[in-house]
Amino acid sequence: MAGGEGIIQGLFSVIQKLKGTTEQELRIVLLGLDNGGKTTLLKKLASEDINTVTPTQGFNIKSVTSHGMKLNVWDIGGQRKIRTFWKKYLENTDLLIYVIDSADKKRFEETGLELAELIDEENMKDVPVLIFANKQDLATASPASEIAEGLNLHTYRDRKWQIQACSALSGEGVQDGMNWISCNIVKAKKDT
Repeated sequence: MAGGEGIIQGLFSVIQKLKGTTEQELRIVLLGLDNGGKTTLLKKLASEDINTVTPTQGFNIKSVTSHGMKLNVWDIGGQRKIRTFWKKYLENTDLLIYVIDSADKKRFEETGLELAELIDEENMKDVPVLIFANKQDLATASPASEIAEGLNLHTYRDRKWQIQACSALSGEGVQDGMNWISCNIVKAKKDT
């Protein structure tokens, strides 16, 4: 299922499953290096025009409300000078979505180091991580399994994590990531 309609349905299914929890809001932080596709992904989730994306100099916040539940997504710029501020946005995070440009092999080491630093943050203890291996629509994109191996994701045993191949432009794979959120994050919040 491609396109914004299916993605929004996935977003609403997450909200619907949260309806029975005591928490009224789910705070999601969306991070990754610059040019990874974070804002495109966020605009796709919000059914906004993705043809008007410009580099995020600070942050964007998108909220979707349904049946009294609010899903807040913080999209924070990924330029090197902004990354030092990422830590300030991590408090009370329910989920980290980390976006990787699967076609930018030269930056895999850099993105891996940034992700590892985030995972080690005290505010991120036990916070689930969804990694979108974005730009899978490009011929030069590395498969998600190869990226997972290169990032040593198997070493993250203290939290739930998932890597999901996707294309923020077409929406392909984004619904699968939303389904993972729905099955894992919502269930974890109900169990606490």
